Amino acid sequence: MRALIQRVARSSVRVEDREVARIGRGLVILLGVARGDTPDQATWLAEKTANLRIFEDAEGKMNLSLLDVGGQAIVVSQFTLYADASRGRRPGFSDAALPEEAEPLVSHFAEALAEVGVPTQTGIFQAHMLVEILNDGPVTIMLER
Repeated sequence: MRALIQRVARSSVRVEDREVARIGRGLVILLGVARGDTPDQATWLAEKTANLRIFEDAEGKMNLSLLDVGGQAIVVSQFTLYADASRGRRPGFSDAALPEEAEPLVSHFAEALAEVGVPTQTGIFQAHMLVEILNDGPVTIMLER
C-alpha cells in the first residue's frame, strides 16, 4: 500500500461537475493499493499519516502532525501509484489490486483515519475526478507499508 501525501492549504474533488469533497488546511492522500494488501496495512498507514509531523510549529520547524493542527484529509484512490514504466512507453499496472480488492481497503484506510480523529472525506472510487490541490510548502511525502 502506498500513500502519496501532500500538505495543502486547501483542496477539492469534483466528479461530473459536482463537488464531492472540500477541505481547508490538511492533507490530500493519494492512496494506491497493491495485490495482497491487508486491512492491517491500511490501519497502520492511516495512523502513520495522521501522526506524521509535517506541519510547522511556531519556530517554522516541521514538528506538528495533522492531529496537532486540527487539519482535515481527502483520500483519493490512485491505482497509478503502482505503475510500472520500466519497459516500453506505456505503463503497466499488474501490481495494483483489482477494484474489488482495492475499494474496501481504501474505505478502511479512510475510516481508520477518521477513527483517530481526522475529519476525512473521499473522492469517488473509479470515477474520473478533478482534484484541485493547493500544495502548501510544497510538502509531498511517499509512505509505503
